[in-house]
Amino acid sequence: MRLTEDREIAFPNLTTGTYRVTSAASSVYNCLAWAAGETEAWWWPDAGGDYYWPSDAPREETIEAFVQAYRSAGYTPCPDAKPEPGMEKAAIYADATGNPTHAAKQLESGAWTSKLGNWEDIEHASLSQLQGPGSPYGTVVQVLKRPRRVSR
Repeated sequence: MRLTEDREIAFPNLTTGTYRVTSAASSVYNCLAWAAGETEAWWWPDAGGDYYWPSDAPREETIEAFVQAYRSAGYTPCPDAKPEPGMEKAAIYADATGNPTHAAKQLESGAWTSKLGNWEDIEHASLSQLQGPGSPYGTVVQVLKRPRRVSR
């Protein structure tokens, strides 16, 4: 099975033509790092400390711990995912039991970008493309924002 088929099986709302791949597959970083703007480490709050996790955030798989981790990257909670001029938004997904599973980052265009585990980074039009029945990511449970960094 091709990676494209795997991706579209894993995420039923992500169909050919509704997203585009923007990087090669990588196991160096994951979605949490990508949403924070990092590509040099895999972020996860594992108890053993094998992965990077901001020192001021608890090493636990809770929404509160993930919010605290993103605070260290300059994000603060906000009420919705609507684009705001000068702001970059991130969305945290969680499964039905409330365990965080994924994070996506909003692009200046209003579209979203996600790193799919060890797979590639993709650009997708909406957060709902990674949600829904059958999605391993569950649903968006928290949106955060920070001032958009100026590209040089």
